[in-house]
Amino acid sequence: MLGSGDVTSNLSGRSEPSPSESTTPRVLTMLSHVIEKLVARNDKLVDGMDKKLDGMSSGLARVGKSLNVFHGVRAPNISIVKYLERLYKYTSCSPSCFVVGYVYIDRLTHKHPDSLVISLNVHRLLVTSVMVASKMLDDVHYNNAFYARVGGVSNAELNRLEMEFLFLLDFGVTVSSRVFESYCLHLEKEMMLNGGASQKIERAIVSNAVDDVTEISVEDTQSSSPPQGMD
Repeated sequence: MLGSGDVTSNLSGRSEPSPSESTTPRVLTMLSHVIEKLVARNDKLVDGMDKKLDGMSSGLARVGKSLNVFHGVRAPNISIVKYLERLYKYTSCSPSCFVVGYVYIDRLTHKHPDSLVISLNVHRLLVTSVMVASKMLDDVHYNNAFYARVGGVSNAELNRLEMEFLFLLDFGVTVSSRVFESYCLHLEKEMMLNGGASQKIERAIVSNAVDDVTEISVEDTQSSSPPQGMD
């Protein structure tokens, strides 16, 4: 199980769901690039805390505890991009779910700025956020048990993660079309700033078009994530 920290052994030990027959969307590459940069930066911060504490306690003890339920014993061996590809391949969720999942993670870290998205929790955050986004966006979606099977956690754990995730967000899971577009543009710009080709994320209309505050500012377009988010 992911709970043991070794997602690769857990995934290889179970029968595979039937994959969808579709091309990997561009958003997965863009999102994985941004998340990988963020995790590398935050892991470095935690390592720096460990060195300053000189073994007296873990650096994780000095950061917020809001995301503790998402922490594994050790970081899974599967990369972020491969994990995202796996989620898309087997759940057949729409590409927009990955953008909205990113919005959720960013909102969460805006609400709990002392919490860090690191290698110990990023996989659980991703499977939980994408699953919740799928329930909000897709007319047809798989249940928690299927997402748990694909994501490498138990059904009971994913149920618990989902509930914790929703409470951390204060159940704020509505994303307006304007906010959705802002995050698409942010991901596209990040890819270009880091030497990637100019590409567009696959768009789909976000049906719950309630007005919302965009969490990306013009001043922060050169950073690896929206301001204050996922720090």
